[in-house]
Amino acid sequence: MPPTVAIDSPEMTSSDYVNSTTAVNSFLLPAQKETGLPSPSPSAASDDSQEVDTTTKTFRRHQSHPIPTEVAHGQEAEGPQDRAHARIRTWGDDWESRRFPRLSKPVEVMRHSYDVVVIGSGYGGGVAASRMARAGKHVCLLERGKERWPGEYPVSSADAVKQLHVSGEFSPGWLPGVPVDGGDPTGMYHLILGKGQNAVVGNGLGGTSLMNANVFLEADHDSLAMKMWPKEIRNNPDELRKYYQRASDVLEPETYPPDWPKLPKLDLLEQQAEALGMKDKFKRAPQTTRFRNGPNSMGVEMKPSALTGQDCTGVNDGSKNTTLVTYVADAWNWGAEMFCECEVRYVEKAVGRDGWIIYYAWHGQNRAHFKANLHGDLMWVHAKEAVFLGAGTLGTTEILLRSRDMGLTMSNEVGQNMSGNGDILAFGYNTDHEVNSMGRPFPSPYSPVGPCITGVIDNRHGHDNPLDGYVIEEGTMPTALAPFLQAMLDLLPGSIDPKGENVVQRTQAALQRYGSRFLGPYYKDGAMEKTQVYLIMSHDSNQAILTLKDDKPVLEFMGVGRSHHVKELNAVLEKATNAIGGTFVQNPFYALLQQQQVTVHPIGGAAMARDGTGATGATNDVGEVFSGNGPETYDGLVVMDGALVPTALGVNPFATITALAERAVEKYCDKKRLNINWAKNGLLNLFDEPRRAPDWNQTLTSHAWCNGMSEDQRRLHEKEIERFKVEDKKIQYVTSLIDSANRGQKAGFGFTEVMSGFLHHEHGIVRDEKELYELAFRTAKNMCESARFFLSVQSFDTRALVREPDHSALLTGTFVCPTIPGSPFMVHRGQFNLFLMDTKAPGTRNLTYDFDMTGVDGNMVHFHGYKVVDSSVALAPVAFWKATSTLYVTVTKISDEDVPENDDDKSEDGSVGERRRRHHEKWCNCGEPWRHEDVLAKGMMTIKPTDFASEILTMTPTGSSIFKKIWSATSFLTYFTRKSMSLFLAPFTPLQYPSTTYTGYINDTPPTASYAIVAQDEITTRMHMWEPTYRPKDKDGKEVEVKNLFMIPGAAVDHQIYALPTIQYNAINYFRRAGYRCFVSVHRIGQLVVAQNHHTTYDARLDLRADLEYIREHFGKDKVYTIAHCMGSVAFSTGLLDGTIPADWILGVSCSQVFMNPIWNAGNMLKIKLGVIPADVLYKKLAGDWFSCSTSPDDTFVQRALNEVMRILPDERAELCNNASCHRCTLVFGRCWNHRNLNEATHRQIDRFFGGVNVTLLHLLMKQGYEGHVMSNEPAAEALDTEENVRRLEGVPFLLFVGGDNAVLSPESTQRTYEILCDAFGRSTEGQHGVLQYRRRVVPGYGHLDCWMGRNAWKDVYPFVREEVDRVVRGELFKFVEPDDVFKQMVESGAVLY
Repeated sequence: MPPTVAIDSPEMTSSDYVNSTTAVNSFLLPAQKETGLPSPSPSAASDDSQEVDTTTKTFRRHQSHPIPTEVAHGQEAEGPQDRAHARIRTWGDDWESRRFPRLSKPVEVMRHSYDVVVIGSGYGGGVAASRMARAGKHVCLLERGKERWPGEYPVSSADAVKQLHVSGEFSPGWLPGVPVDGGDPTGMYHLILGKGQNAVVGNGLGGTSLMNANVFLEADHDSLAMKMWPKEIRNNPDELRKYYQRASDVLEPETYPPDWPKLPKLDLLEQQAEALGMKDKFKRAPQTTRFRNGPNSMGVEMKPSALTGQDCTGVNDGSKNTTLVTYVADAWNWGAEMFCECEVRYVEKAVGRDGWIIYYAWHGQNRAHFKANLHGDLMWVHAKEAVFLGAGTLGTTEILLRSRDMGLTMSNEVGQNMSGNGDILAFGYNTDHEVNSMGRPFPSPYSPVGPCITGVIDNRHGHDNPLDGYVIEEGTMPTALAPFLQAMLDLLPGSIDPKGENVVQRTQAALQRYGSRFLGPYYKDGAMEKTQVYLIMSHDSNQAILTLKDDKPVLEFMGVGRSHHVKELNAVLEKATNAIGGTFVQNPFYALLQQQQVTVHPIGGAAMARDGTGATGATNDVGEVFSGNGPETYDGLVVMDGALVPTALGVNPFATITALAERAVEKYCDKKRLNINWAKNGLLNLFDEPRRAPDWNQTLTSHAWCNGMSEDQRRLHEKEIERFKVEDKKIQYVTSLIDSANRGQKAGFGFTEVMSGFLHHEHGIVRDEKELYELAFRTAKNMCESARFFLSVQSFDTRALVREPDHSALLTGTFVCPTIPGSPFMVHRGQFNLFLMDTKAPGTRNLTYDFDMTGVDGNMVHFHGYKVVDSSVALAPVAFWKATSTLYVTVTKISDEDVPENDDDKSEDGSVGERRRRHHEKWCNCGEPWRHEDVLAKGMMTIKPTDFASEILTMTPTGSSIFKKIWSATSFLTYFTRKSMSLFLAPFTPLQYPSTTYTGYINDTPPTASYAIVAQDEITTRMHMWEPTYRPKDKDGKEVEVKNLFMIPGAAVDHQIYALPTIQYNAINYFRRAGYRCFVSVHRIGQLVVAQNHHTTYDARLDLRADLEYIREHFGKDKVYTIAHCMGSVAFSTGLLDGTIPADWILGVSCSQVFMNPIWNAGNMLKIKLGVIPADVLYKKLAGDWFSCSTSPDDTFVQRALNEVMRILPDERAELCNNASCHRCTLVFGRCWNHRNLNEATHRQIDRFFGGVNVTLLHLLMKQGYEGHVMSNEPAAEALDTEENVRRLEGVPFLLFVGGDNAVLSPESTQRTYEILCDAFGRSTEGQHGVLQYRRRVVPGYGHLDCWMGRNAWKDVYPFVREEVDRVVRGELFKFVEPDDVFKQMVESGAVLY
């Protein structure tokens, strides 16, 4: 905390006051931030100073006078604190948390389209973003670097190296160039190696302004009047005067205050100027460093310089007016949206719509690990009106060169006539004077370093040739470079020692050198503390070019470092150094690489033409890019940065670059009739929301936008508004997720994935079946229809990712499939679900990818992909890899067609989009609306092993601390491993016992009436009845008569197999809407308590007779059509065969799986044959007379042991599960279903639909299935399918069907019955031309009970059963027409299918 200063202390001086208030008020205190109170802003450079009236404790003013230095360290009256207590406060110094403003947004919330896109955030890009936002345009700013604020800039060498990016071509002398590309591409420092000269530029939100020396010097009149400039400027150099002033008003340059501490390096430069005979040319340089507290011109709170000398690596004291805290902050306040780590590669004209497409490589989410994809699968954003290029001289030129290579015609002058601005770096090493030019993060108040450049010898005037002008400035070396500088200056060749030194002087110089070597660069009397740093800006020969070689920029400076002028300037520096007793050392590039120079001011490359045509430049006088070598320019493609400057300026160029940018943007606004709002911002709270950002929804829908539009334009505009609203809702949702994570300091997790494959562009492939995906994949592969996506997955809350049921995260990236129009597609705010429970298939987890994506043509399509991980991967590593790396993909069209329109369907604003949404909700309630859209493509995509290795490297946890990051990574990997292993090790996972709660009951089908049925042996059972919901019409349009349909379930189950509540469309629903009154028997071997009383299938025939009697008595004596399943069908057959149930009561029969010839499948046969003791006898001895299909963890020891043993029942991998009740059903009956046909809710609650079986029944079933016919009760056990009994079935039509994968009964069961009936009565009623009486059908892909309980039985089984019922009941000519009801809507929308 800063020291407390008593305001009425008699010893207190104005210096004490300034020092104390500086520390306290550098930034607003939390209370001031919350209340909006202004911060005191004493200024040492103001015309008035303030004094305390100790009697009134108020301030009064008097005339100016010098005061001691204002520094950023709190100090007591008697002197500065110990260095260990020195504190430079930054944006992050918050008493509650160390956090920094974040003006940029995550790429996840980027829109697909903006009015204006600005590339870069330096002086040119910052100006464009600020002014266009103030002009009311929706601005997107793309910045290659990251957002960093004072307090985040590197200090140490290690930190600085991490932020270094080196690229270009290493070309020492005559040796061939070697391509170089290393370090972080988004790092703050970018070293570009070239031939002849090298360059250093900055990356980050704020561009090079973050690391320049911020010297604001205007170009002189003679330089602007040279013939290289366009006539609009060279004929009137004062044209730029108002734009210099406009830039000055924003950046607020000022000279180093005379009443601040003396700076040795500044005084020494003045002494050298005198030695050179240029004392009159020496002056203090205006710079954009702040020397006072208070808000800057744009309202950002600033503080005075701590004089650290760290400018070249970033000033952490919050005193520098970079574009980040001026133009960029202003643009943010007026609604511009900024996105970092976005390296723009090229631009092209939009196809099919106005504007431009800007392609960029997003470096976020560690995407650089996919080296082949980073610059290959580019993301893009659409600029409706204009693109302003402010990526820096080299960046802008590279973008234009690549754009030209990609087909955008331009002038041949792009990349030509570049300059290093005549920059020369050199050193006056080991002088006789204290210089103090080594930067310090915490300088002593008694010996401050100062800003990097504070003085200048301005020798630009008075020359016959303006090209002979130059400036010499002193500089500093930041802490990060200090350790290397000593060795470099000692060892570099070509250094020139001072002349005329005696032995004593030479000895003293040697001791100073050794002092620095052994005691470090900050040794007070060492050589480094006596080294002057020089920077010259002059005029070079403008002979540099930038080209692309293997798509990488190569810089070639052919004239600098070889010209006579450079040698003259080096001679001037040598003289200046000799005057102070130092050794003159040229820059390391010059000394080591054969006279190569290094520049921090590259300019040109898209230079303004001197004659207004592309023959002499790449742009016109206002930065518009020429479309060729003539005067024509592209509308809305404007260069804003140093690339515009056609020649070296002989001075620091950023003031001129800013002025040219201000001029260019003003001319653009004049051309487009845009008005820039010049209102002041007031004090900005950068932690809050922008105050001036427009409501874009309101702006777009305002009537002003529609004025003058044609009808077609209005329709397009309305469509754009609807898309904007939908996009806006998604952005608000994502923003809320991010804000919630930030407020709660939640940990997140992300990774990036590349998948590739083949998608067949075909509209007819609709069904969602694995075989069709594989077919489409093979077809697409043969036709070279490749596809690939490059997507980043990000969860902002790892806890929610692993705990919420949808396990969702966001998807951002690109999808490329050249055969689909609009490719490449942008993906924003897509949804990824990790191991999402597949409600369609038990024990299955899906990894799903769902997103709308926008093509470069503006049209949108939907991508749905899913990976299926089920029990088939159990103990199979290859299958597990295939399952987790294979994506089944469907791409569908997003329709923009109008829906039928009427007055009732219009919304309040009458918008088409609202009508579409209502129509969509009405017809599609499946939760996946894309499924009923037109299919564009289907196929499969996979992960290559090499891409998977890269994917692992991209996995990145996020969090506010290292501990939260560790927790996030651990949580994610634990969840992923647990879910993976639960499927891979499925046989060994804990058993799933019956749940005590109901889930997934989505189709409650209560009966119209229920009846207690008493059989002739006084046993009471149940029968349920459902009235029809629809009366079909015959061919004459008359409603047909309601007919009765009798349905018999199998053993251990009840009416729920037909009225299943866990599927959307069950058998009762189906037959009721077909006009049938449905009766379902719940007989004595079903799910009733009486089932435990040793009843058998033979006994159950009495219940069925009683049911039929009740139907005939109360609902008419017409014959009844019967549907019977499994052992219910067996019981029914015994009644018909022995005459208990008269055959003339029956109109026809559909038998599911079996009728009178039960034959067990191989698995059940093995159970009967292999046991030494019959299984039923053994079970009876161990556990009693009743086998329940349900169980629990608290069951008896025998039952629990049985549950564990049943884990190892042999079966196909795809049929493995850990449901204890499912295992028990399989043990007693055989596997009753193909698991893939059940949905999760049915399988999870299978115990609710199964009761159990008594041992007496079980014994009879085993015997019947083994011998192959129905029988009476034991001990007689007479076969009932005798020839005589079969004759009773004459005239009754039969449909026999069986699941092709039935694991309970052999398909031979129905085959044998079919043959017996055909042999006995023939296939048809009247010979070969008669009506078929007997039909048999095998249902592929189905097992046993899933023919009724399967989620898709409504389309695979029910229809052919109904057709048979209709044929028999209503005649051969009857044609059923489906009613227009909820089930038809569900079918059409896909809700019931998916």
